[in-house]
Amino acid sequence: MNIQIFGTKKSSDARKAERWFKERRIKAQYIDLMDKGISRGELKSVAKTLGGLDALIDPDARDRDALARVQYAAPAQKEDILLEHPQVLRQPIVRNGRKAAAGYCPQVYETWMKEET
Repeated sequence: MNIQIFGTKKSSDARKAERWFKERRIKAQYIDLMDKGISRGELKSVAKTLGGLDALIDPDARDRDALARVQYAAPAQKEDILLEHPQVLRQPIVRNGRKAAAGYCPQVYETWMKEET
């Protein structure tokens, strides 16, 4: 498995996902969204897997200004705003190759493990 976890230091769900993989001795690469961010290609790939950019937006994000900017933006501009304000993304974003999950989803991680064996 090739696991990448995108999250922030303050996200408890991102820490839970990282711990979930560590407990099962699965190597995972952790990428801090505020330091490195997510690339445009990765964002498009994850959005395509999950059914669109709206599936990546966290409606309970703390940054209300950025959240409003994303929610009321034209579809063509949403991607740019999400790249500028990654704190509005649902965290963690976990990628396993072409598969992805947004939010803490241990059931999805379990299915990935079963598919590997």
